[in-house]
Amino acid sequence: MMNGLPAPDPGALAHSALVGETIREHIRNAGGWISFSSFMALALYAPGLGYYVAGARKFGADGDFVTAPEMSSLFGMALATQIADVLAVTGGGILELGAGTGAMAAQVLERLEKLDILPATYSILEPSPELRERQRETLLREAAGSVARVRWLDALPETWTGVIVGNEVLDALPVEMLMQRGSERFRRGVALDAEGNFGWADQALTVADDPDYQSLDALFPGGDYQSEIGRDAERLTLTLGGLLRQGLLLWIDYGFPAREFYHPQRSTGTLMCHYRHRSHADPFLLPGLQDITAHVDFTAIARAASDACLELAGYTTQANFLIDCGIAELLQESGEPGSVAYLRASSAVQRLLSPAEMGELFKVIAFTRNFDQPLRGFATGDRSSRL
Repeated sequence: MMNGLPAPDPGALAHSALVGETIREHIRNAGGWISFSSFMALALYAPGLGYYVAGARKFGADGDFVTAPEMSSLFGMALATQIADVLAVTGGGILELGAGTGAMAAQVLERLEKLDILPATYSILEPSPELRERQRETLLREAAGSVARVRWLDALPETWTGVIVGNEVLDALPVEMLMQRGSERFRRGVALDAEGNFGWADQALTVADDPDYQSLDALFPGGDYQSEIGRDAERLTLTLGGLLRQGLLLWIDYGFPAREFYHPQRSTGTLMCHYRHRSHADPFLLPGLQDITAHVDFTAIARAASDACLELAGYTTQANFLIDCGIAELLQESGEPGSVAYLRASSAVQRLLSPAEMGELFKVIAFTRNFDQPLRGFATGDRSSRL
């Protein structure tokens, strides 16, 4: 065990050592210091090496964490109900960012086929060759009749009509780490000690470092405080807003509005690492083998979408969204009450909806362009006023 974590096998350790040396070289070439966002980007996305682009298993029981589509096929099927409403008006296609194992894509396509509203194309933007292959295998196994409609993209399209969706995408984007000590603020970065180990190294934060520096006055409570700023998540939302011509942009992720994200009691931020279904707070451990995430500031995401001239169409909990999209009715179709199939499906749905599990922490936020119809997923429990 390493810091209470299972020990990686020799091959994984060798890979982690290679990732670590790659990051060290970047630090040396940068004069001995890189921002934490740069460290996180390298650990997760360094070409051929990073956590999300190399071949290690990440999702499911044999990975590091389990996402909602792996828990229950009813997640994607309920989501498809909302997607179907949008496709009925706009036509167009579906663009999924970071499709994981492909489970959600398979579930959505299966449901849309039953609803007789399959899109001409289901496009997936996925940087990992290993995950692309897993997605292809999943789709061939679980949605064989629709797999011919799936396209894998190397870059975002210039324009899009239809639906853009991302489940647990924003939390995996690099974040800036900021530290406040009294009246002083610092940008947290990474440097090497005498033995070549990674460690925190702070630099004074100025307006030149961050044009929105003054906005931190309204975000950070007084006193000592540390938190994250998700500029990459904001930029991605702004970019997607710029290319969406008609339809829906839908994000599903864990996080809070700004006033909850920057709560005084959350004084050490939300950064978290995941390895073999264990969570811890050391981002320097096992580079390339562990996930590094931060919660989403949904107020900042809504602001970025507004800057792209999108309309905020709804913000609610995952539980409310799935219930409004008919997950309870879909559960009734999963088998006779009391049957093994029904009990298994019911247990998984409980995890998706329970406030103690994913139901409250995970949120769904929707933005539209040239689409005036209300979205069924936000018919009740809309929390847009909290943003």
